[in-house]
Amino acid sequence: MKIAFQMDPIGPIDINADSTFRLAEEAQARGYSLFYYTPEKLAYDEGRIIARGHDLSVQRVAGDHASLGPEREVDLAQFDVVWLRQDPPFDMFYITTTHLLDRLAATTLVVNNPFWVRNYPEKLLVLDFPTLTPPTAIARDLETIRSFRDRHGDVIVKPLYGNGGAGVFRLKPDDSNLSSLYELFTGFSREPLIVQKFLPAVVNGDKRVILVDGEAVGAINRVPAVGETRSNMHVGGRPEKIDLSDRDLEICAEIGPLLREKGQVFVGIDVIGDRLTEINVTSPTGIQELERFDKINVAGKIWDAIAQRRQG
Repeated sequence: MKIAFQMDPIGPIDINADSTFRLAEEAQARGYSLFYYTPEKLAYDEGRIIARGHDLSVQRVAGDHASLGPEREVDLAQFDVVWLRQDPPFDMFYITTTHLLDRLAATTLVVNNPFWVRNYPEKLLVLDFPTLTPPTAIARDLETIRSFRDRHGDVIVKPLYGNGGAGVFRLKPDDSNLSSLYELFTGFSREPLIVQKFLPAVVNGDKRVILVDGEAVGAINRVPAVGETRSNMHVGGRPEKIDLSDRDLEICAEIGPLLREKGQVFVGIDVIGDRLTEINVTSPTGIQELERFDKINVAGKIWDAIAQRRQG
């Protein structure tokens, strides 16, 4: 197969943690040809969806992990698979790339399906499953946020379209900073905020469960650093081995059919205690950590699912 990766610059990545690198490594091992470009190089030109980028080969050598051919222009309709793998922010630039990639549907499998990536961002898709999630509000109106906080006391406030734990705040019942925090967020962004009831079980970890074509394949536990509310590995969370619980499997059984139907092949959900908090479809992570802990080839399972979809 001919594979194109739309991703952030490949030079600075951590080859021992980056999920896109692991997907490229597994694809190369299967004999697939690889092409790499950044989202800024994606374009629509007189009916064609084109990209300017590089033929790619990878190796697990830190600092020498990617070999790039000369820059060239390609017609993405000539590829079997295009991976949508750049990180948020989920802004109009990101959304525009999903509109362009939509136009490849007749010829090329785009993973994850960009139409549903656009319509199911991580902090919004969970709203379809209110019985699985903590109490949640999404608002730009301060009075709505304040009323929610009055009802639930201890809350988490975060940007609706953020990622990696950036801008996540815990406000305890006696914290007087809600108005100041609201002014800070709304001063630089027109996005609403998402507010959720704080889940004390986070001290035991925020579980990342990986699903492949709607089926759970394993989980890692991300434990917050001492004195930290956030468990994201970007901000110092410690990954630990953990098994899938019966509750995890119940959650996956409920959300899995929708993910599979909407072409979300590689998904990472976040579970704190017995509650689902996010369904990550834009650029989920965790492949390498899960492979090391459970001694399984998660990237291989993903490519098997893609090959099956290509065969119809």
